[in-house]
Amino acid sequence: MKNKSVAYLSVVVVVGLLSLWGCPKKMEVASSPESHEGAVTEPSAAAVPTQAAPAAPEGRSDDSEERAAVSGTGLKLIYFDFDKYFIRDDARPVMQSNAEWLKAHPNVKVTIEGTCDERGTIEYNQALGQRRAASAKKYLTDSGISSSRISMISYGKEKPACTDHNETCWQKNRRDDLVAKE
Repeated sequence: MKNKSVAYLSVVVVVGLLSLWGCPKKMEVASSPESHEGAVTEPSAAAVPTQAAPAAPEGRSDDSEERAAVSGTGLKLIYFDFDKYFIRDDARPVMQSNAEWLKAHPNVKVTIEGTCDERGTIEYNQALGQRRAASAKKYLTDSGISSSRISMISYGKEKPACTDHNETCWQKNRRDDLVAKE
């Protein structure tokens, strides 16, 4: 009788361990693909061409320096490629500048607002916006900014900078806005 109890308990423990082993692991967010070892990879760069920073449409300027001047801070927004959340090469100097500004202003906290273009479901874009904000947060914390000074929010596709239905406009909506608060 005791052998049956031990065998039954052993089977339950093994089944429990196997079910836990098969559960999805928490994905770690990296600020660059090179340091993202062992995690789910994104499609190759050849599949989705890299976009340059968007040009402002005629009569409307939407570049990061002007937006930073309007907000009264030295924080600048960054852009992302379609369906990506890694910090682009052209955004690294901007993020470095943001980190330096935050180091020079230690009492300022920042909210990183992740946004997406209109394509995709609400749920998908909420998650993508969160991953984009997390990538920017990781970059800042890796640069020496305390994580307690950084909060994140994902607006998904709910806060567009441009409402036209073309690639130029969509590129402007694939961004992280960094908003300072004291």
